[in-house]
Amino acid sequence: MNEEYQAQKIEEKVQKIWDEKSTFQAVDNSEKEKFYCLAMFPYPSGRLHMGHVRNYSIGDVISRFQRMQGKNVLQPMGWDAFGLPAENAAMKNKVAPAKWTFENIDYMRDQLKRLGFAYDWDRELATCKPDYYRWEQWLFTRLYKKGMAYKKTAGVNWCPNDQTVLANEQVIDGKCWRCDTVVERREIAQWFMRITDYADQLLDDLDQLDGWPEQVRTMQRNWIGRSEGVELQFDVEGVDSPLTVYTTRADTLMGVTYVAVAAEHPLAKKAAETNADLQAFIDSCKATSVAEADVATMEKKGMATGLFAKHPITAENVPVWVANFVLIDYGSGAVMSVPAHDARDYAFARTYKLPIKQVIFPADGADVTVDEEAYVEKGILKNSAEFDGLTSGQAIDAIAEKLASIGKGEKQINYRLRDWGVSRQRYWGTPIPIIHCDQCGTLPVPDDQLPVVLPEDIEYGDDVGSPIKKMPEFYETICPQCGGVATRETDTFDTFFESSWYYARFACPDAEAMLDDRARYWTPVDQYIGGIEHAVLHLLYARFFHKLMRDEGLLDNDEPFKNLLTQGMVLKDGSKMSKSKGNTVDPQSLIEKYGADTVRLFILFAAPPEQSLEWNDEGVEGASRFLKRLWKLVFTHHAGSVEVKPDDLTSEQKNLRRKLHETIAKVTDDVGRRHTFNTAIAATMELINELGKFNDDSEQGMAVAREAIENIILLLSPIVPHITQQLWYELGHDELLVDVAWPVCDESALVRDEVELIVQVNGKLRSKISVDANADNAVIEASALADDKIVVNIEGKTVRKVIVVPGRLVNIVAN
Repeated sequence: MNEEYQAQKIEEKVQKIWDEKSTFQAVDNSEKEKFYCLAMFPYPSGRLHMGHVRNYSIGDVISRFQRMQGKNVLQPMGWDAFGLPAENAAMKNKVAPAKWTFENIDYMRDQLKRLGFAYDWDRELATCKPDYYRWEQWLFTRLYKKGMAYKKTAGVNWCPNDQTVLANEQVIDGKCWRCDTVVERREIAQWFMRITDYADQLLDDLDQLDGWPEQVRTMQRNWIGRSEGVELQFDVEGVDSPLTVYTTRADTLMGVTYVAVAAEHPLAKKAAETNADLQAFIDSCKATSVAEADVATMEKKGMATGLFAKHPITAENVPVWVANFVLIDYGSGAVMSVPAHDARDYAFARTYKLPIKQVIFPADGADVTVDEEAYVEKGILKNSAEFDGLTSGQAIDAIAEKLASIGKGEKQINYRLRDWGVSRQRYWGTPIPIIHCDQCGTLPVPDDQLPVVLPEDIEYGDDVGSPIKKMPEFYETICPQCGGVATRETDTFDTFFESSWYYARFACPDAEAMLDDRARYWTPVDQYIGGIEHAVLHLLYARFFHKLMRDEGLLDNDEPFKNLLTQGMVLKDGSKMSKSKGNTVDPQSLIEKYGADTVRLFILFAAPPEQSLEWNDEGVEGASRFLKRLWKLVFTHHAGSVEVKPDDLTSEQKNLRRKLHETIAKVTDDVGRRHTFNTAIAATMELINELGKFNDDSEQGMAVAREAIENIILLLSPIVPHITQQLWYELGHDELLVDVAWPVCDESALVRDEVELIVQVNGKLRSKISVDANADNAVIEASALADDKIVVNIEGKTVRKVIVVPGRLVNIVAN
């Protein structure tokens, strides 16, 4: 055994062995219990960052641990390869996105392999390859025929820098999630998926996901936003169709003093035909985001239309205003405004000097006015005619019944969730498989013409538009129905389309269909790992896609991910690592300097997975020193070869063995259930410290030390797999550690022959004693009173009482 730890040589050797033995190639339909572990696949940006290293190290520890538990483990890796960064980089460097992407994939794959992750590389996939995206095109054509996919003109978030539409979830604080450009509002024809048809399932099935963080489930519940309310109609003077609004506070209906409509609402457009100032205001609204979160925080502006709506119960006229905080795609694009009982309506009414009528008062009779702010709580109705004296709950029902009786409204369930806009106006994405024919209309591409292949050999001009929109060789085609001249759809799918089903394709990457029986075997994913930032976007879309595939007969379960772990960010100097801040750390240079095991050990030891991790160069040095110490410890204690005989052990030998099996129990729980790898490492370090102080060259002493060493190697093997594999060889074993059974705690080793008790005099610690574990109270009292330190402390005093707390302490009361 080489006395010096040589990380690079060891890691190269061990990785070669893994490759030669196809160690991590998953077996389909094994008789063993399956375990599918998946970390969110990366975008091939060019280089791994420390966030990647943390994410994938967590997944690798879980995968290796579960395999040592005897399970059939699948841990695949692939590439979320479409998207704007590749296209923007390609335009900047005048190179095709495909070339840029595949070069990055090659480099990052090598980085992942250097880190020793236990991936089944035979299942590798890249979402930009036609053999992958043809199947989402196939599914889309099925959904289109079912009416689950449709095209309509809608107000959308438009990023003027990236020249594309953004989903509401992709607008952060009014800016594009990728480039931070201020988002504009535009009306564009878009493709949508009817995710709202699955709103109840998406909401109800969250109750199945008890392996998900409650925070994520709450975020999804709030995003879906199921509410019970009343839909009602206001007749508008001079307009044939009534104005429809939805409210969850029908109890406040008698306090309505105006109604507000979105800038794109037909009433607004009608009023603007003869009002240039109103048209100018409507035009100005186009510069604002349609994301609900941004609307909530922006300055509220409006303008009167000159139109009046008739209150459905009192028949009073209330003015119709255009307001920038009303969204055309939320509900009916109109709201009833009750300034006295809604903070937003109150601020708007104050700004524009609109009436404020209080109709809800505290149930306890407290004197509350709306002179300074809205009263938003529920209570008792006043100033509400026939509904006076009712509670809010009673009034909601009574007013709903009244509206229904006069044909002006009814109870209804609504959702905050909107249909998913899936089309993008950029090039580097999956072509939407639709053909437009002047004679036959809009048609799905037939199965035998799939995939619609995205041309990869393209050139960019000076403009940012999509090249395929200027390529007749791509968009000119033949109508599959009449044989006439037709054109292809030139929009591409939102890249969340590809990442919404990749986990299932990993189960059967070579299938001649979208999925086959192997997907039924491997799904759902048993452990999914990724950032909390994906709580609404990716995770909601993946859940939706899973149900679509289930209903297409491709899967037989309801949810894609059984357990979810959301890891924290990696920070440096208190900030998230980013190139713009100049605070990034290159994993490659660390691997070359210290070895992959050191990087893995630090990233897993520095903080619990769910918390943010502060980068610390000294911590990396510390991890390196620990591995060198481990190497030397094995070098010192590797000689024992005799079997441990528990009945023949000395007290010191039993103590070390007890510590070993306490550690096995803790690490098993920390890794397998709690996923607190930092505490698992800390516990193993404590055991190593105890072993370092153990100096016993007797036959049984060496046997106990050898048992400790072997189990330390097994406990650390999922975390630092290279050094532990080599140490396993050095101890005379020839099997791969992932095929060795995980250590099991020997309960009998935990039994203590003696226990140490603290001894107090009048509540203050004065000494410690060791007594037989089975000693009765009389023996314990006598031992405590005979202790030299206690004799000194009670000299000249009368012992009034001796209190024994078994297994913990003795307290002597003396004065």
